[in-house]
Amino acid sequence: MKKSLIALAGGLGLAAFSAFSACAADVPPRVDISYSITSGGLEGEVYDTLEIRKESGARTYAINSEARAKGLLALTQPDSVVRDSKGIITAQGSLRPERFSDQHGEKIPKVAIFDWDKKLLTLQHKRGEEQKPLPADALDRLSLLYSFMFSPVPGKMINLHETDGRRLEVTRYAVGKETLDTPMGKLETVVLTKQLEKEGDRDKKIWLAVDHHMLPVRIISLEKMGIVTDQMVTKISYDEQPDSFKQGRLH
Repeated sequence: MKKSLIALAGGLGLAAFSAFSACAADVPPRVDISYSITSGGLEGEVYDTLEIRKESGARTYAINSEARAKGLLALTQPDSVVRDSKGIITAQGSLRPERFSDQHGEKIPKVAIFDWDKKLLTLQHKRGEEQKPLPADALDRLSLLYSFMFSPVPGKMINLHETDGRRLEVTRYAVGKETLDTPMGKLETVVLTKQLEKEGDRDKKIWLAVDHHMLPVRIISLEKMGIVTDQMVTKISYDEQPDSFKQGRLH
C-alpha cells in the first residue's frame, strides 16, 4: 500500500503565442490549483501553490505541491507526498531553480541543488550524494510544469534537461494543441508529449491552459512499477494581493 501512494503522487499560431508572451507579466503573485488524481482504482488529491515575489529588484518563485490519498488508502497511508521548488525568474522570462525537494512521508527526501555560478548540480537521495555538470536548460519536475507561464512555448519541439532529485535526463516534448474537457469546463490547451527515445524512458503528457496563464491543468505520467497516474484540475484560484500569502502548506 505504501508503494501505491508513492505511485499516486507522481499548433497554436505564432500570433497566439506572441499575445501570450505579452501577458506573461500579468501573472498573479499567487495561484492555488486543486487536482484530482487517479491511478487504477486508487484516488487522491493534489494541491499546488505558486507564489511570486520581488526581492532586491529580482522576481523569485516558490512552488509547493502536496498529494494525499483518499478513501481506504488514506486510512493506511495518511502521510503526504510533498514537493517544493524555488528559484528566480530571469529577465528573459525563464525559471531558474535553486532548490528542489521531493519527500514521501518520513522517507529521506530527494533533493536537487542548482549552483548556477559553478554550473554544478548536486543530487541528494537515499543512496548518497552526487554532483553533475549543470546544463543551462535544466529544470526540476515542478518548475518544468510552470515554466511556460513566463515565456512562450518554443516551436514544435522542446528540448531540455529534467531532474527529479535522483537523476538528470535529457527530455524532448512534442508540442500540439487540444480542447480538454475538465471539471472546470472545456479548456483550450497546448499539449506537451514526452518523446520516448531510449529504454527506460517514462511516458508523460502535460496540458497547459491557454486562458489560464499556461498553467498545467492535466498531467498523465508513468510512475514506478508501471503504474499510470492521471492528474486533472478541479479548481484554480488567483490572489492579486501578494501580502495575503501565508507561509506553510496549503490545507
